[in-house]
Amino acid sequence: MKIKRLALSLVLFLSMLMSAFAAGKPKSDDYLNDTVRSRLAGDSLVKGGNIDVEVKDGVVTLQGKVMEAKQKDKAERLTKKVSGVKSVVNKITIEKP
Repeated sequence: MKIKRLALSLVLFLSMLMSAFAAGKPKSDDYLNDTVRSRLAGDSLVKGGNIDVEVKDGVVTLQGKVMEAKQKDKAERLTKKVSGVKSVVNKITIEKP
């Protein structure tokens, strides 16, 4: 009985340890680029904008043109919510029609 408890405890400990290592693993720049692009394209307010995404060491730079300030702000907010993004440099400009 004690051996079963010990084995179960060991299995639980190892699974928690592996989860901690997986959660702490930094995301690649390519992963961040794809994820940010997907989030921007999937947002009804931002998707009409012409926004380029560049990622270097977890720092995301947004460039391009949008029609309204709220699109620029929303793009930055969406980007900051992506897990693994360290910071956002927002160089998006507002282009009036």
